[in-house]
Amino acid sequence: MLIVTQSRGGALLRGWLGERYGHTPQFLYGGVVRKKRDDMVVHLRHDRTEQVFLLLLKGGGTGLNLAAASSVIHFYLTWNPAVEAQANDRAYRIGQRSHVQVHRLITEATFEERINYMIKGKSELAELAVGTGEQWIGDLGDHELRSLFTLNRA
Repeated sequence: MLIVTQSRGGALLRGWLGERYGHTPQFLYGGVVRKKRDDMVVHLRHDRTEQVFLLLLKGGGTGLNLAAASSVIHFYLTWNPAVEAQANDRAYRIGQRSHVQVHRLITEATFEERINYMIKGKSELAELAVGTGEQWIGDLGDHELRSLFTLNRA
């Protein structure tokens, strides 16, 4: 299970989980050096007793593969749906053998619920503008592609 948090306050969650369940999960944030990060990922992949892995939303850097996780829980919401999608994609990597479930914790009648409403609106707007995935670009003809990528001088 991958728990995604937005702040270094995830260390508090890590401590609480350790006290509650007798095992302190790993916590990957931006300050973790590359070698340690790689060791943490290997440990998650090969130690089946490792049930929970905490990840700072923008932590981990590029190429982070957390396919050992089959659940992603967003502990705090972000304003940017693309950032949230990137966190989900860390579990949807090559080598993933399980169906990945994504959960977003939203408290009713709170600021989080408003953020969720805004995120859904942004996602719907992006879908209308771009279409399904990036397949829309394949539907463009040569002339349309040329005009899309040609820089015009003002």
